[in-house]
Amino acid sequence: MGSKALKDADDDEVRGSLRRCVATRRELAPDDLIRFVADPAGEIVPDVACKLPGRGVWVACERDAVRSAVKSNAFAKGLKRQVKAAEDLPERIDALFEARLVSALSLANKAGLVVTGAEKVEKLLDSGRAVAILHGSDGTAEGRRKLDRKYSAIQRDKEKPSTIVDWLTIEQLSLAMGRSNVVHAGLIQGGATKTFLGQAERLRRYRSGLNVS
Repeated sequence: MGSKALKDADDDEVRGSLRRCVATRRELAPDDLIRFVADPAGEIVPDVACKLPGRGVWVACERDAVRSAVKSNAFAKGLKRQVKAAEDLPERIDALFEARLVSALSLANKAGLVVTGAEKVEKLLDSGRAVAILHGSDGTAEGRRKLDRKYSAIQRDKEKPSTIVDWLTIEQLSLAMGRSNVVHAGLIQGGATKTFLGQAERLRRYRSGLNVS
């Protein structure tokens, strides 16, 4: 379903390019929101790719906003019908974002844009080609300290921000890479890398808040 069709389906929550969050009533860009629809049984389903048919409602891409929407029955009010929203919907969305992030990393790896292992990541940093580095969230602080320090210094010299992604576990990194015990990885510029970093930022914002007015 295209953006115009979504606009028509959700038109009472649209003003220009903005959508209104049914939980917070803030007007935000679609990238800062999550769309939801009701399935035939009336169960609320997250439509993170904005492709599902039918009338939808929008909630800020924040775990607290989704939790508020569930508790306040905002989905039913927005859809103007009786619906069911699972109490663990915020956790389900978190898991969905994680799964999409793992999938995006797998695609970047297949495109040849990922190196793994501390030694190879350090060599990538030396080459100046690293656009981001990854660490397993359950890895040791000592194991990542040297890489982070070196990467941050390189980016500082380039007057660019350091992009460090550490919200996937070692098991999830290993699953994405198709090998065992992946603790550290480095990303090279490319389309699949851009997609991965976009997914990573979406998960970060969902967990920590949008910081928008």
